[in-house]
Amino acid sequence: MSRIFNLDGTLMQRISQYFYSKSSFWVFLITLALFVMFMLVVLPAESDRSAQVTGSVKSPDTSFYYTKTELYQMAEAYGQEGRLYYLDSRISFDIVWPLVYTFFLINSISWILNKTILEESKLRLLNLAPMAGILLDFLENISNMVVMFRYPLRTDIIASLAGIFTSLKWVFVGGSFLILVFGVVLWVGVKTNIIKT
Repeated sequence: MSRIFNLDGTLMQRISQYFYSKSSFWVFLITLALFVMFMLVVLPAESDRSAQVTGSVKSPDTSFYYTKTELYQMAEAYGQEGRLYYLDSRISFDIVWPLVYTFFLINSISWILNKTILEESKLRLLNLAPMAGILLDFLENISNMVVMFRYPLRTDIIASLAGIFTSLKWVFVGGSFLILVFGVVLWVGVKTNIIKT
C-alpha cells in the first residue's frame, strides 16, 4: 500500500515539475491576456446570451451550491429551448473557459512559486490545485447536462452530486487564486528582503 502512495506522490511531483519547467514570463502574459479577454468580453456576452435564451439569470455554474430541487426548478424555468442551449454551451464555451482559467492559474502559480519556494519543499505541489478545480468543473458540467437532457425525468443521485461538485469546484478554483496571491506576497517579501528563503 505504501508503494502505491509513493508512486502517486512521484507522479504528482513529476506533473508538478513539468508545469514548473514550462512556466515562463511570456507564457504568463499569453495566459493572462486570454484570461482577461474572457473575463471582460466573452463571459459577459455569454451571460447575456444565456439570460436571453433561458429567460433566467440564474445558472448552476455561477451558484456556490444548489439542491437537486433547485436544479430541477432551473431546468423547468429554462424551458426546452433554454435546456438545449444550456447543453450546447456546456460542450462549447464551458470546455474552453475552464481550460483558459486553468492554464492561467497553473502557469502563474508555477512561475511565481518557482521564484520563491525551494525545490525540495512540498509547497511546490500547490501548483496542482487548479487541476482539481477543472476536474470538478467538468464533473459539474457532465452532471448538469445529464439532468437537463433527461428533464422532466428525474435523475436524483446525479442532481444531488451536481451541487456538491459545484461547491468543491469553487473551493479549489478560489483556493488556487489565493495560492497565487500568497505566491505574489511571498515574492514581494523575498524581493524586499522581508522574507528570507
